Amino acid sequence: MSQKFKIEQLDIEIFDDKEDMGFAAANFVEQKINLAIADKGVAHVILATGTSQFSFLNALKKNDIDWNNVIVFHLDEYNGISDTHPASFRKYLKERILDEVNPRKIFLLNGDAVDIEKVMKEYTKALENHPIDVSCIGIGENGHIAFNDPPVAAFNDSKKVKIVDLDEDCRKQQLGEGWFPTLEDVPRQALTLTIPTILSAKSISCVVPDKRKSEAVKNALQAEISTACPATILRTHSDTKLFLDKWAADKLHYARS
Repeated sequence: MSQKFKIEQLDIEIFDDKEDMGFAAANFVEQKINLAIADKGVAHVILATGTSQFSFLNALKKNDIDWNNVIVFHLDEYNGISDTHPASFRKYLKERILDEVNPRKIFLLNGDAVDIEKVMKEYTKALENHPIDVSCIGIGENGHIAFNDPPVAAFNDSKKVKIVDLDEDCRKQQLGEGWFPTLEDVPRQALTLTIPTILSAKSISCVVPDKRKSEAVKNALQAEISTACPATILRTHSDTKLFLDKWAADKLHYARS
């Protein structure tokens, strides 16, 4: 059983458990990928990371998708850590999905490159050459999407990818999820796709489980649309679906039947 409703342009569905949530999100993304492949022979997809994406990615890699016709970008990466670091998002995506499905091409953000400006320039060009069909994202405890934390988020950002300072709430979330042993070990900067880049996708899947995200979800759906809660901007996109488990939806009166 699930509950469905809509706020402005944003479709929301709430599930009793995160496995059902991830399965539904994977089916949504599979449909969008296959439509893009049928239309133009290839699909361009952005994938997110973090503990919130576990059930979604586990389901997605089992779905009926011709990955030979999928080009993958990833959402963000810490600045200054290698792709062998336990918290590396490149490592995460390779181990959790990419090495198994073998997409046609993968564009990864090299966060420990000597020349970060060159990395961002090359990634920008790749994004320009591959308009995004589906953005797969989550929402952070501070309301961020990707690493667009409230202090650095910009709805009209002129860049496609940028380097940002991570705010303390964001860094505490990374510590709390178990990616780093201490707060001091959490990087202070990251590379991130900007909000306009994420919103440029034809479709967006946003997967958000867990009670610790419930305040951010409430703000994303009920607060004024502003960078104080960057995820509020999802309510303006023409084809976005928000997948929640019942714990993430705990503070929504819409979730009560």
